[in-house]
Amino acid sequence: MTSKIGVALVGYQFMGKAHSNAYRQVGHFFKPPLLPEMKVLCGRHEEAVRAAAADFGWSEIALDWHDVLRRDDIGIVDIASPGNTHKPIAIAAAEAGKHIFCEKPLGNNLDEAIAMTEAAEKAGVKAKVNFNYRYVPAVQLAKRLIEEGKLGQIYHYRGVYLQDWIIDPNFPLVWRLRKEVSGSGALGDIAAHNIDLARFLVGDIEEVAAADKTFIKERPLPAGADGAWGTAGGGTGKGEVTVDDAVVIVARFKNGALGTFEATRFAAGRRNYNSFEINGSKGSLYFNLERMNELQYFSLDDPDYLQGFRTIQVTGSQFKYADAWWPPAHIIGYEHTFVHSIFEFLTAIGENKTPVPDFRDGTRTQAVLEAVGKAAASRKWEAVPQF
Repeated sequence: MTSKIGVALVGYQFMGKAHSNAYRQVGHFFKPPLLPEMKVLCGRHEEAVRAAAADFGWSEIALDWHDVLRRDDIGIVDIASPGNTHKPIAIAAAEAGKHIFCEKPLGNNLDEAIAMTEAAEKAGVKAKVNFNYRYVPAVQLAKRLIEEGKLGQIYHYRGVYLQDWIIDPNFPLVWRLRKEVSGSGALGDIAAHNIDLARFLVGDIEEVAAADKTFIKERPLPAGADGAWGTAGGGTGKGEVTVDDAVVIVARFKNGALGTFEATRFAAGRRNYNSFEINGSKGSLYFNLERMNELQYFSLDDPDYLQGFRTIQVTGSQFKYADAWWPPAHIIGYEHTFVHSIFEFLTAIGENKTPVPDFRDGTRTQAVLEAVGKAAASRKWEAVPQF
């Protein structure tokens, strides 16, 4: 009989919903050595938390995350709350002997990420940062093709993450636009994903140059509880936007490849355009999250008259993670990446293995973010701290 492990989730809005769905679905489609029991949903606003718990399937609610750490029936603390809460919750959870699943970026700065990593390693708990796009079957196929040498020597990584959800100047000053809560703007929110993908697929980054920009410097204050996305207007007065709206990065990888990254939440018409292109001596790969079941591949090994990008539909039993779902061409979506990530975390706990990416890996990505912030301020190349 499969063992069970109790879960407490801190945060109940956008990410809380995605995590909740993953815990509900993982045992239906995968066979992890541990099955999650959705014990407690934790948040500050009782009425909203109670409604979310009923919708998502949590047994109880808590209004103070400290309370769940004292419970013997909680084995996993899942942190899906704003960035400024990650460090205190993670460190306290580690000291309480709880395994930790934490949303990205790991901390609001490098010092926080280091402290979280050291606490988890000292306590000997499993601690994972949720860079969920690693778990797209097409991204897993890209990793496989690179490892098999299909691209040869890697020359370029070109990462772009474009959204447009704050382009309206009347969009309110939600927590993601306040540095003291979120740590950064487009850099930590979306560029972090593409930097993690670059590190996962190509390798570590040693040096960066960057520029950033805040296009709208003041916004209406939000009405009521400050949500993840908010609605236009509703508050009284205006407040200062203290994060970047867009960032552009040039990077040098340790293996000699060059990288470019662009992240913005001001690209009209681009709702969640997370893409990368990788060019090597023998071929190229292209991926776009908005067509997440597809991977484009070009090979110089093809004869001249057949050369061109081919579109591979990454569905069906021959592809990692896709094999747990539907027959070929019966596509999966965004929510499935969280199921895959939770499955890997439960497997790491059950088999006493290091989860991937763990907190130390998340700290390495945080180090790149830190160097990017310095480079944007100094207008010079900055070395990435190595861990």
